[in-house]
Amino acid sequence: MSPTPSLAGGEPRLLRALSRLNRALCDGAAALASIALLVSLALIGWAVSMRYIINRPPVWTDDAVGFLLVAIVMLAAAQVLQRHEHISVDIFTERLSGRWASAARGWGALAALVVSVILVVNGWETAMQSRQFGIMTEGRLELPVWWLMLFMPLGGSLMTLVSIESLWRLALGLPSPVAAHPHGQHGSDE
Repeated sequence: MSPTPSLAGGEPRLLRALSRLNRALCDGAAALASIALLVSLALIGWAVSMRYIINRPPVWTDDAVGFLLVAIVMLAAAQVLQRHEHISVDIFTERLSGRWASAARGWGALAALVVSVILVVNGWETAMQSRQFGIMTEGRLELPVWWLMLFMPLGGSLMTLVSIESLWRLALGLPSPVAAHPHGQHGSDE
């Protein structure tokens, strides 16, 4: 008897649950990142229009777009990792097969796990230290820095979950959900 009950197809139930959780969290975070990107686009368009129409651009939009960029990157990073669209040397990794391809995927997932844990630990510590000292952002739009820094442990936590799933699948010899369903098209959960 296996230590983890499995579903048909050899995928453990706990792994299947983690996959569903990761998909939901990554999709939600990517949706928020998309909204932040659209807000950034609207703010930039408005600032440019104000500059050329009445020669009075709002002075705070550059700061706001910079803050939104932090949110966009950290919220979207996990889904990029989940889709295997993170940085790799494609000309090299695409030529690998068998054990070498698995080793390269494993190395990438392990490296992502290490980086994500660093983001969680250091991001949280830095955010709490900034909160303790009451550090505010500089510029026209002053916000508590720790608000922005919380995006690091949030994004790192999502990346940690995705990395764990990837390593688990590699250890069991299972394909990633993205490999089984390219372009983010996941099969039914039934």
